[in-house]
Amino acid sequence: MKTVTLPIAFVPLVDAAPLIVAHEMGFAREEGIELDLISAPSWSSVRDMLAFGRVDAAHLLSPVPVAMAMGLGGVTQPISAVSVLSVNGNVIGVSRALEQRLRQAGFAFDFRDAGAAARALAAAAERPLVFGVPFPFSMHVELLHYWLEASDMARVGYEVRTVPPPLMAQALAEGDVDAFCVGEPWGSEAVESAAGALLLPGKAIWSLAPEKVLAVRTDWAETEPHLLGKLMRAVWRAGRWLDSPDSRTSAAEILAHKAYLDLPSEMIDRALTGHFTISGHAEQREVPGFVGFHDGVANFPWRSQAKWIASRLARRFGLDEGQARATAAQVFRSDIYRQQLINTSADLPGASEKLEGAIRETTAVASQKGQILLPPDAFFDGRIFDPEAS
Repeated sequence: MKTVTLPIAFVPLVDAAPLIVAHEMGFAREEGIELDLISAPSWSSVRDMLAFGRVDAAHLLSPVPVAMAMGLGGVTQPISAVSVLSVNGNVIGVSRALEQRLRQAGFAFDFRDAGAAARALAAAAERPLVFGVPFPFSMHVELLHYWLEASDMARVGYEVRTVPPPLMAQALAEGDVDAFCVGEPWGSEAVESAAGALLLPGKAIWSLAPEKVLAVRTDWAETEPHLLGKLMRAVWRAGRWLDSPDSRTSAAEILAHKAYLDLPSEMIDRALTGHFTISGHAEQREVPGFVGFHDGVANFPWRSQAKWIASRLARRFGLDEGQARATAAQVFRSDIYRQQLINTSADLPGASEKLEGAIRETTAVASQKGQILLPPDAFFDGRIFDPEAS
């Protein structure tokens, strides 16, 4: 049988690993497909390549397909998020000037307490701060607003400005932004280049945020279900391989290749192990589960996660929240995930929605094989999101 090659777009980030590993470790080939991985310079490029048919699938920010379905951003091609590629994986960093003021005020850079970090940042700010983010529709933006809007930073004021991930350290060094929220390894790049220091991991704000999704055009998913199934199974196997501690060194070396991240493997290893250097003072911090690719059914596209994203977007853009939630529920395709993975060793949850932020301890939930343990998913402020609430 002739092997089909699928063009797939990605942005050079650690959380593109499931697609890269599916290709490099032969999981895709074992499913009978080849992946033509195309590195894109920005998230707008990835979105447009997917929407206009240049590629069949993409590594995409989880809010992008939701925003497109809500008519935001100017491109409205129906996109399906058929699985979650990664959870968490972002860092928040500050400029050298902000770092110095925070240290002078006695802030300890504990890399854990989001509430304390926001209070310290507000006290240290001498004017409204400019935060760099990779794209207007991104988990980076949603986490920043969720974190800052209820803090003293709302009084101080802040602006969110788009900067492509590989250029974030340069933007910080040149004073274009005062701080940033970006995926790894580009936060660590800011530390290595002496542009700034790391303040928080994104998971300190939401401990189980769906960061990137495997996205395809909805019409392609309907016309090519067999190819989609092969791709989903290959990526699912790659995620399982990536979450094995024994795979981290190999994974970092693969991602470091010139065709992918083109950075030292040691810097990439920080995200995979959760062992961070947060400043030029060589301070080390541990973040267990900094980024996840598989464990705790990380790949399942919970519709409640899509509804949380839609609710946040609706409030920010003045849209009807109920309609936004209903629209978003059709974007995260838990139905396709179940169809394509039911004959694998994957366990499938009994429900497609859950209360977001309600799990404080690892919890067993009903599933097809009775083996699913969901990890904590708390928000830093203890709020719980009910996807069915009006």
